[in-house]
Formats: sequence, structure tokens, C-alpha cells
Amino acid sequence: MKIASFNINGIKARLPRLKEWLEETRPTVACLQEIKTMDEGFPADEFEAIGYKAIWHGQKSFNGVAILADGVEPVETKRGLPGDPDDEQARYLEAEVNGVRVASIYLPNGNPQPGPKFDYKLRWMERLRAHAASLWAQEIPTALVGDYNVIPNDRDVWAVKAMEDDALMQPESRDAYKRMLGDGWTDALATLNPRGGVWTYWDYQAGAWQRDHGFRIDHLLLSPELADRMVAAGVDKAHRGREKASDHAPVWVEIRD
Repeated sequence: MKIASFNINGIKARLPRLKEWLEETRPTVACLQEIKTMDEGFPADEFEAIGYKAIWHGQKSFNGVAILADGVEPVETKRGLPGDPDDEQARYLEAEVNGVRVASIYLPNGNPQPGPKFDYKLRWMERLRAHAASLWAQEIPTALVGDYNVIPNDRDVWAVKAMEDDALMQPESRDAYKRMLGDGWTDALATLNPRGGVWTYWDYQAGAWQRDHGFRIDHLLLSPELADRMVAAGVDKAHRGREKASDHAPVWVEIRD
């Protein structure tokens, strides 16, 4: 089973690239972030035509997450992250696929910091940890994947100095992420690339892609039931270099049946 995550940065603008990636790499499950469309604008028929069933949680112009499954219908288990009934941002969607619980996550960016957006980011991370603990307690094989908007360690960024004031690598953001790892979740990419130097995002500005000035913010967190079955994990970096690409590259993990 191959579980992938892709911040597509606008599903309508990137649809040809997205379908290209799906057909070339054929993940069992593809979790998307930043679809940037209302529910009624989601192009489900386009995915159906290439064999993928979809569920989605949209929002006009911003955010939005989706889960695609190859040949099977994802069974939705949670829409929106619990813990704040007033939070209307479309950032969390969870489903059962082939006996595995998969969540597509688009964690708040948090800039500018300090300020209300950073405070919201930290509260959201606390809610995510609490919900993850409830899944853990049920011993459900779970993958929490997506754009976490956190650079966990200095080895996960091309230049620490360039990002030191950004919300993505503030001590509070990093600590919140590490608390989840401390609860027993396995960071698949970090586990298989302990020296770092693996990027998942390159800004459109300042020739970041051409100069390989990137960082790692797209993560695949696995419960023990899945971590024990992990075979491989990686980044489909070449897809970032294609015409009209997202500023993120897809990330993936392979799990033994």
C-alpha cells in the first residue's frame, strides 16, 4: 500500500500536473492539501476517469483538503479537526481505506509571528495531538499525512539563517511537532533519511527551485501498527520541476500488506 501526500496549491491550476503524477506513480491513497475550491467546484469526475474515488472538504479560495483512493471509495470518518466548534477552516479530512485510517492535514502557516495567526497554529497543533491520541488509544493503523508547515530540525532546511524568524521553525512550532513524535508517532521521511537534506517545498521566488533552496514541511506520521510495516518513503522531487508545478513535491510511504 502506497500512501502519498501532495500540497497541490490550487487544484484547478494544477489539475494536469496532478493527474500526470497520479497516473505515473499510482499511489493507493493520495491526500491533497490547498485544493482552494468550494465543494461544488471539486473535479471528482476527472479523477474517476483515471480510476480514483474521492472525498473532499473545500473552502473558497483558501485551504481545502481531499483524499483520493485507487479503485475504492474512501469511507469518511472525520471532517474538520475536533476541539473547536467555531473553527470553519477546511484543514482536516480523515477516511478509512483498505483497513487503514488516513488523514489529510493542512496545518496553519502561522505567519506573521508573533500574533493571532501564530497563536491559532499552536492551538491547532494541540488539537491535532489530542485527536491523534484518541486514534492511538483505539490501536487503529493510522497515517497522519500532509503539509504540517513545520520545519522540524535545522537539517530540514537549506539555510537556518534564512528561515530563523519564520513561524515554520519557531521553537514553539518545533516543540509541538516533537511532542507528537514523543507520543510514539513515526516520521517516515526522517526515519529513513536521518541525515536530513530532504526537501519537500521550494518557493517560487528568488530561484529557490533552481538553486535547491528548499525545506521539509510535508510529513508522513505513522502509528506503530503502520511503522512496523514501513518498506520505503520518499519525495517525488522531479514533479516540482515541471511546467506550472506546485511549489511542493509529493511525498509518499510504502506499507507492507
